[in-house]
Amino acid sequence: MKSNFLLVLATLFIFSSASSQEYYLHCGKILNTQSGKELSNQTIIVSKNKITKIQDGFISKANSQDIEIDLKNKYVLPGLIDLHVHIEGQHDSDSYMSKYIDNEADIAFQAVGCAEVTLLAGFTTVRDLGGTGVNISLRNAINKGIVKGPRIFTAGKAISTTGGHADPTNGSNRKLVGDPGPHEGVINSPEEAVKAVRERYKEGADVIKITATGGVLSVAKNGKNPQFSIDEIKAITTTAKDYNMLTAAHAHGDEGIQRAILGGIKTIEHGTFMSEETMELMKKYDAYLVPTLSAGKEVEKNAEIDGFYPDIIVPKAREIGPKLKSTFAKAYKKGVKIAFGTDAGVFPHGINAKEFGYMVEAGMPPLEAIQSATITNAMLLGIGDQAGQIKENFLADIIAVDENPVSTIRTLEKVVFVMKDGKIYKN
Repeated sequence: MKSNFLLVLATLFIFSSASSQEYYLHCGKILNTQSGKELSNQTIIVSKNKITKIQDGFISKANSQDIEIDLKNKYVLPGLIDLHVHIEGQHDSDSYMSKYIDNEADIAFQAVGCAEVTLLAGFTTVRDLGGTGVNISLRNAINKGIVKGPRIFTAGKAISTTGGHADPTNGSNRKLVGDPGPHEGVINSPEEAVKAVRERYKEGADVIKITATGGVLSVAKNGKNPQFSIDEIKAITTTAKDYNMLTAAHAHGDEGIQRAILGGIKTIEHGTFMSEETMELMKKYDAYLVPTLSAGKEVEKNAEIDGFYPDIIVPKAREIGPKLKSTFAKAYKKGVKIAFGTDAGVFPHGINAKEFGYMVEAGMPPLEAIQSATITNAMLLGIGDQAGQIKENFLADIIAVDENPVSTIRTLEKVVFVMKDGKIYKN
């Protein structure tokens, strides 16, 4: 009896010791994403999934089971946040056929790989803006620790209009088209718009994404035309607000962008043909532009590869790609608020950080580009009091790079250390 009691005590002691294990990160430089200042020679102490202390100097671990991490020659900053990805897969020349032959399991296996490379690239949180619904299951699997990946806020299926960008039957054989409705993410009235939002909520989506205009990669001629009425958009945003869901609108054409803003959409994705009048409207309504410059460069490049896209897509890709950068530059100068987002999935996942270089090339200062992927995006996702900064009591989402990202922005393309939720994934 006594030996059993001692065994229980020993087991409890071992469990207690393991569960109280802490990380001591010895950081040469920490970038304060709020002020832009650097802190030198600091120790970040991580317990469970939180930053519990930040202390001057390189503090030795308190207990033998604690772990010290040497980042003395690194620049440390909070995990990055990409506000526009499609985590289920990557677009390629086979994508138009894949939607007819891939099962959900096929999509899921692809998605697992996309999620892991995204995390290893330093993006500890992403907003997924539309797929088949597998994205919701992937989020759940990551949260349970079954697979590796970033923290995901997902739209599930995007909401479209009949024949619009994100209608899942767009470009299909007539025998396969049918008449998709709100359950499939296709609406044609304010009443159906309300139902579509509630369907997304029922399925477990976190955010709502609509396709306010035509798109580049849908098999349709027009990539600019508005595809929702203002009343339909207002029905979506009002209902989304009831469920505390952030709203986003894919939008290239100016009229569609204006309708989205007036309808209450918070983030405008792409914004390619936005006029100066619309930029002023964005400022008035406190809307954010998510520029996705990486996607523009990718489609422009692929349009020159014979047979990569169906012929109907090529003119759109050639036009929209170069225009994204000039519109972003103008919008930034006019004071439109910017949120970092790449449209990863249009290009290979894991190279999301190239977006920083493109933003800086277009005239945005490096620190502001970094802030757009940390403080700004955390605030928009409703986790501004938990993420986006290296701060005590914040989530232990921490990355490190070799050089100062404020002076060498492309160092963010080579992240050497990744911690998410207090767990190390790359060191």
